[in-house]
Amino acid sequence: MRMGPAELVQAAAMARRFYLEGKSKIQIAEEFGVSRFKVARVLETALERDLVRIEIRVPAELDAERSDALRARYGLRHAVVVESPAEEQDDAPDPENLGEVAADLLGELVAEGDVLGLAWGRSTIHMAAALDRLPPCTVVQLTGVYDAGTAERGSVEAVRRAAQVSGGEAHPIYAPMLLPDPATAAALREQTGIARAFEYFDKVTVAAVSIGSWEPGISTVHDMLSDEERAHYASLGVAAEMSAHLFDSDGRRVGRDLGERCITVEADRLRRIPEVVAIAGGLRKAAAIGAVLRSGLVTSLVTDTAAADYLLTESAAGVRPALERADPDGE
Repeated sequence: MRMGPAELVQAAAMARRFYLEGKSKIQIAEEFGVSRFKVARVLETALERDLVRIEIRVPAELDAERSDALRARYGLRHAVVVESPAEEQDDAPDPENLGEVAADLLGELVAEGDVLGLAWGRSTIHMAAALDRLPPCTVVQLTGVYDAGTAERGSVEAVRRAAQVSGGEAHPIYAPMLLPDPATAAALREQTGIARAFEYFDKVTVAAVSIGSWEPGISTVHDMLSDEERAHYASLGVAAEMSAHLFDSDGRRVGRDLGERCITVEADRLRRIPEVVAIAGGLRKAAAIGAVLRSGLVTSLVTDTAAADYLLTESAAGVRPALERADPDGE
């Protein structure tokens, strides 16, 4: 059995503590919240898989040191940092290799019988295309599509692909993400197929989501709104968007009225999902990623070195450990 990216990063971190820092297995177990027997097994596996020689070794595309630092800073369950392209630009999209690494991470996290939820986003679509292993599980779509005319190339196809790989049931949503008014959105939620997908939301055990910053081409919701609406939400201090939920720089939700017009999983349901993996990277999204991490809605992150460096150096004010699932609004 090959090791997934989170296993590789954790094994490297534990081996560094044990072999280079001289910490005991009991100390390591307390730090990572596992038993000392688990630590012993991980260290044995690290030796067997040639992760440990004189130095700690992981695949070249994974940055174990940044991954561990990011996990500790934000209280994440898993943080996997991949190398940014050699010539990273401020306006570069998410690195393509994020989807491949996220696909491996899902293969590691999803267990037989789980319910996997996929939200709309270019990163999640790339991830689904890269999937090559998943245990038998049910796959449900968590948001409507960006454009009904692109459903075959978007989130509907991503749900189908994941279900095909796992051999499980697929529950897609054939509806736009954003509707003209709350009444239309409410009516669509009552339609049989969409209502059936919504019934699975409380059963989701692992979810994959994308993050967008509030600017053209980086946030799907931003691009779907009128100029007047964009200006309105910008005036509320929106800094990030995830699954049609808007956040300010402190991770607090703003513009909640927008959700009434959207076909999407509610924020309180997202917070109850045991494992929510966000996939986003690049300098252009770095501040937005930080905002969403402070929201307490995600537990794990797949990102790149450019975004990780920003997240590791930004002010610690307002940083909330993700595993506490703390709501900045206190709700």
